[in-house]
Amino acid sequence: MTKIITRFPPSPTGFLHIGGLRTALYNYLLAKKNKGKFLLRIEDTDRKRYVEGAIEDIIDTLNFFKLKFDNEPVFQSQRLNVYKKAAQKLIDSGLAYYCFCTPERLEELHQKQRNLKKPTMYDKKCRDLTEQQVAEQLKNEVPYVIRLKMPENETIEFDDLIRGHVKFATDLLDDQILIKSDGFPTYHLASVVDDAEIGVTHVMRGEEWLSSTPKHIILYKFLNLQAPQFAHVPLLLNPDRSKLSKRVGDVAVKDYLEKGYLPEALLNFVLFLGWNPGDEREIFSLDEMVKEFSLEKINKSGAVFNVEKLDWINGQYIRRKSLEELANFAVYFYIKEGILKPIFRSAEVKPELTGYMGQNIEEDLVVKKSGEIISFDKFKMIIATEKERVKTLTELPEATKFFFQEPEYEKEMLVWKKADMEKTKQALDLIYNLLKEIDEKDFTADMLEKKVMEFIKANQLDTGTNLWPMRVALTGRQKSPGPFEVAAVLGKEKVLNRLKKAMEY
Repeated sequence: MTKIITRFPPSPTGFLHIGGLRTALYNYLLAKKNKGKFLLRIEDTDRKRYVEGAIEDIIDTLNFFKLKFDNEPVFQSQRLNVYKKAAQKLIDSGLAYYCFCTPERLEELHQKQRNLKKPTMYDKKCRDLTEQQVAEQLKNEVPYVIRLKMPENETIEFDDLIRGHVKFATDLLDDQILIKSDGFPTYHLASVVDDAEIGVTHVMRGEEWLSSTPKHIILYKFLNLQAPQFAHVPLLLNPDRSKLSKRVGDVAVKDYLEKGYLPEALLNFVLFLGWNPGDEREIFSLDEMVKEFSLEKINKSGAVFNVEKLDWINGQYIRRKSLEELANFAVYFYIKEGILKPIFRSAEVKPELTGYMGQNIEEDLVVKKSGEIISFDKFKMIIATEKERVKTLTELPEATKFFFQEPEYEKEMLVWKKADMEKTKQALDLIYNLLKEIDEKDFTADMLEKKVMEFIKANQLDTGTNLWPMRVALTGRQKSPGPFEVAAVLGKEKVLNRLKKAMEY
């Protein structure tokens, strides 16, 4: 049985986006499920759109998501002679030709076709130039491209592993450019030559490449190369089923990490953009994905990008993480927001998010506003108060800000419903004196709740009238973790100071 070899061939014309991550994941899973190889190729032949830093971003992001490739990355820009030889072979065989048409002529041609509501295609003007005409143009150094001589009046058929049997009439296919005027190959020629050379058995890519597949099949045939099997995954769609816009879907993967999504959650979400296990399971580790993945479970119809679903999945992963792990991911966002900084780091935030998130910091932190030093264990206690509530890590700094600075609130917020300021101050005084008598070592959420609730019950006091002002005095919020939980994390001294300040408001 032939070993399955897949590849992920990103172009460094931008940072890795969600659609690219899905393509990489599916190719990785198909290879690993079948004990095959997953290869990385950088298709850096589009020099005009090349983005500085994109290559490093692509490689770093794949490594960060643990999608390990089984080769040293191949760079197409280092293989130009290979593609030129292939193009020359096609020319010598009469299967490709030099095209000397200027960009201006082509634009005029295409505009006429658009006006007539016809497909924009090359009109084959240079297809039948004589050898003498070609030689004359080359001698005069007239700029040229090399085009594929698409067969006429034929039908190209192939079996797509996701979409089934597909047919294309060659008369509707353009004479594709293979080598551009700058000497660089187009995707079509370079990908075919490279895939054949490294033995790729399965080409899995987005549905937008389906119409290019017959051109590739022709190239495999003309170059006497073994064609792989093709599988085209569905388009990504907005919730209204329109094609996913750049505003939503082509945002870089790192942008989602910056929004507070955990890498495991993002990968889990991407898995479901076109694939389904066939049952109710929704949470999969990478190992479980490898075990369960199959092409038969990929849908033909478009995959809806649902942010609410991503939020839900991310929340599940947040709750499943240990406090140790979660705190190491979350600390980045506190540093980014200017709330904390680590003591022993020269830079407050590393330039690359993926180099920071999830590292074992486990060192004391400094509250930037006050200069107070808090231990990493204390930081974990703070994270624990919101662990069961937040959907993204970016919510944590704002949700827990009152642990690091004095809360600000209007005096009226202290008053519970039908109570008045006099009763409120009495309640604060009562709570203050109760907590004052509790020893520091017993200042736990359970002990605080026990003492306060026993007193309220014994004296038949109203719970809301007494606990509401305590919550507001400690947090400045109407919604927060429970007041006893907050008090235990703040510690006795801060709690008493905040209660006293509220009484003197």
